[in-house]
Amino acid sequence: MKLAPYIDHTLLKPTATAGDIQKLCAEAREHSFYAVCINPVFVGLAKAELEGSGVKVATVCGFPLGAVSPDQKAVEARLSVEAGADEVDMVIHIGAALANDWDAVQADVRAVRRAIPDSVLKVIIETCYLNDEQKRGATEAAVLGGADFVKTSTGFGTGGATLDDVRLMAQVIAGRAQIKAAGGVRSAQDALDMIEAGATRLGTSGGVALVAGEQSGEGD
Repeated sequence: MKLAPYIDHTLLKPTATAGDIQKLCAEAREHSFYAVCINPVFVGLAKAELEGSGVKVATVCGFPLGAVSPDQKAVEARLSVEAGADEVDMVIHIGAALANDWDAVQADVRAVRRAIPDSVLKVIIETCYLNDEQKRGATEAAVLGGADFVKTSTGFGTGGATLDDVRLMAQVIAGRAQIKAAGGVRSAQDALDMIEAGATRLGTSGGVALVAGEQSGEGD
């Protein structure tokens, strides 16, 4: 199986420079990854670097904590799309999920959905902080709020994607959305296992190593 079409080639470190983003985009072109995923400040640069390549530009919103208001996330997402982003990966209000306040989680997602109605919206539920019941609730709320994808992790939490989490999300979604597994995908076998479990997109900073069949030291 070719892994490149599943991969969001990711660089979200706060120390990333313009040169690092240019290198990321060159790698994405070379290997025909599905998208790059970068911080909002670099959306315009990535869009220019990838022009004509077919590689999408994904960015993040409310990242990595999710602890800003729905209106703030909506503005951030809209500005990123106006700058050239094709996809937005937003972080939910994790505290609301821990409190089982699913109306608040759904409203958070819907605010961003309304701000970018024609763009792909991925919703990060940061599974490492939630129990299984809360993962189910957050996944359902994300779908009801208008998510195109539900995503496991930011890569900045205490843990990343697990096969059990992907399977749980797939069960809840039941075909209504897609799943992005992110964090901890460090080998081609990890990637294949996540896809078999139900993921249709993989977020990783080790995409080059994965498509080469090598072990990646990077898992976010």
